[in-house]
Amino acid sequence: MSVVFDTPGARVGAEVDFWSAALGTPAWSPPGEEQFTALVGAVPDFFTVVQAVGDGDGDGDAAAGPRYHVDIETDDLAAEVARLTALGAESVSRWKDAFAMRSPGGHVFCVVPVHSDPETFARTAHTWP
Repeated sequence: MSVVFDTPGARVGAEVDFWSAALGTPAWSPPGEEQFTALVGAVPDFFTVVQAVGDGDGDGDAAAGPRYHVDIETDDLAAEVARLTALGAESVSRWKDAFAMRSPGGHVFCVVPVHSDPETFARTAHTWP
């Protein structure tokens, strides 16, 4: 299974930089398939990539807009929102304890309080300096 971030070509570099830093993972493009940039190991058991798509020039890909929703769980909402804002995300809205944000490539995602079971969260959470 893969998670693919369809992103207009003009914004793909900023999108790769953002998600690579946000998820704490290196980016890599396979030779001969430069439209794909893998975020190696970003989500265990998923192959996560950012894919450059058309820029709304009628090819149908970009015209549909970004197509995904990601929740980033955290035990410190204010710190995570501040960290992601510093990486280039912008705030969209807030609902209860969830913050909707937009990545540099235009994808909306949420920063939410921990919903995973405590053991899974402890095992998979990143600690940022």
